[in-house]
Amino acid sequence: MPERYDQGMAVRRAVLGDDHVDRAENGRTDLDGPFQTLITESAWGNVWASDGISPRERSMLTLALLAALGNFEEIPMHIRATQRTGASKQDVLEAFQHVAIYAGVPRANQALKLAKQTYAEMESE
Repeated sequence: MPERYDQGMAVRRAVLGDDHVDRAENGRTDLDGPFQTLITESAWGNVWASDGISPRERSMLTLALLAALGNFEEIPMHIRATQRTGASKQDVLEAFQHVAIYAGVPRANQALKLAKQTYAEMESE
């Protein structure tokens, strides 16, 4: 496997945690294997591995973009990742407030709802 894949897997594990990545890898099939390789190399091995901005800032940007584009199914995973990226609840709120102004209140409202649910789950675990 290429070096970028290995670097991507290391960053993916650092951000999402071993349990999450192990579940994803154990569910890998011939159908989604190439896609998993693509995101591991490009998203994790290139974008997330860059030292151009901090993991905290990258986490905030990712959450804002997910909310702005309506990709709500990814928000809980990235809220959980804030434990490892250093993005605080206040950081998340700030990101979603930007979403409200620049992309729409309904999307920010849904993102905040998911964040609240996820933080509550995390606190009870």
